[in-house]
Amino acid sequence: MNDVTTPGSDRDWEDVDDVSWTLLDLDELVDAYWAIVAPVMETDGLDPKQEKPTHSWLRDHGFRPLLYALREYHDRTFAEFWREDLGAEAVESGYDWATDHERTIEALESFLTSRRERKGLANSSIDTLRYRLNRYVAAYCEENDTDDLVTPVARDGDIPAYKAVDACWAAFDRLHAELDGGQTKRRIHLAVSNWYAHLVRRKWAAVNPADGLDDEFDWSNGNDDDTDTPCLATEHIRALYKAADDQEERLLVLALCAWGLRPNEVASLRARQFVLDISTDEVPYITFEERKNGPGEVSLLYGKEVLEDRLAMFADHEDWDGYLFPSPHASSGPISRWTVWNRFTQLAEQADLPDEIGGVSPSPKMGRRFWYDAYSSSLDVVLGSLDEIAAEQGSASADVVLQNYLSDSRARKLRREYMHDQLADAFEAD
Repeated sequence: MNDVTTPGSDRDWEDVDDVSWTLLDLDELVDAYWAIVAPVMETDGLDPKQEKPTHSWLRDHGFRPLLYALREYHDRTFAEFWREDLGAEAVESGYDWATDHERTIEALESFLTSRRERKGLANSSIDTLRYRLNRYVAAYCEENDTDDLVTPVARDGDIPAYKAVDACWAAFDRLHAELDGGQTKRRIHLAVSNWYAHLVRRKWAAVNPADGLDDEFDWSNGNDDDTDTPCLATEHIRALYKAADDQEERLLVLALCAWGLRPNEVASLRARQFVLDISTDEVPYITFEERKNGPGEVSLLYGKEVLEDRLAMFADHEDWDGYLFPSPHASSGPISRWTVWNRFTQLAEQADLPDEIGGVSPSPKMGRRFWYDAYSSSLDVVLGSLDEIAAEQGSASADVVLQNYLSDSRARKLRREYMHDQLADAFEAD
């Protein structure tokens, strides 16, 4: 096979069949796409700059390792790679499911529509549910080498029920090996089991192959989002912030670790969410119309100056749509949650963080966990400072003083002061 050289790159691939996709960074994957995938598309009569190849086309033409490398090593779907890294021109519509099988996509969308219209789920909850289903779909397709998830369970099909169960369980064996947290695995299983149950009720399916699968695995660890997530230490935060080269990277570290936001919340932050014009007795805060646990506010105890610099930078941009992290490859809209993960991972490497913290690779969730630990410890400090008052007043404990004699506003102020000191210790230079 002829050598392939990427335009604008000095890298050659002597044999495209032997490309080590998992060893390429994102820039090299972009080069490889234009050098290797694009010519094959043109041979098939496709425009590589306008037409996004389907998962089936990529698999049929031997590019399954590309999909695997993007998912496992760069935490992004092919659609995100197409949009954010390739900067392709096509305008996409709809969600990029890991399958191209029309009947399967119809069944998935039917379930989501039912949850939205009959259960009244918010759009953010639908997005989360869609993501969990798609993780299963991707694992199912990879493990069973088929895009069709509906035919094996169809009422009028001739596939034995045990084979449908085997295929489903094989997908979860894959997910069990790939994912770390038991909480995540349980939630994906619940979404998948509910989807199959919906198909059974609709008479599309004769069996729910995921029924009872949770009894086969030990997914009992963890009762909330962060229980099984290790915590970044102060020195880790300091190293990350020091490694941040520009305003945007510094703001990303602040949003994750000083404000305790989730990656998807960081990605979609908009200027209108920040309330900075407040009285001297209060602190700035971030508002969320829709959050995992409903509407809410997050106190902005640290990093206001960096935020204001970011807002000032966009102030004169007439076409700015308000996102603090606008997509560099789109005319409007923010970056994706996976871009937040990727940028955090790159910063972790630049900061020389350990390969594993508490047995887990560094991730944005660890920044959120740091915030929770710092804030919860502030209450212990407040109680400790009240011990002497309790002794003077003859109270049984500092808790009594806190509950009966210290106003809510005063207690909140004390906690915030300590929390600010904790954050300053992590983010400010020695």
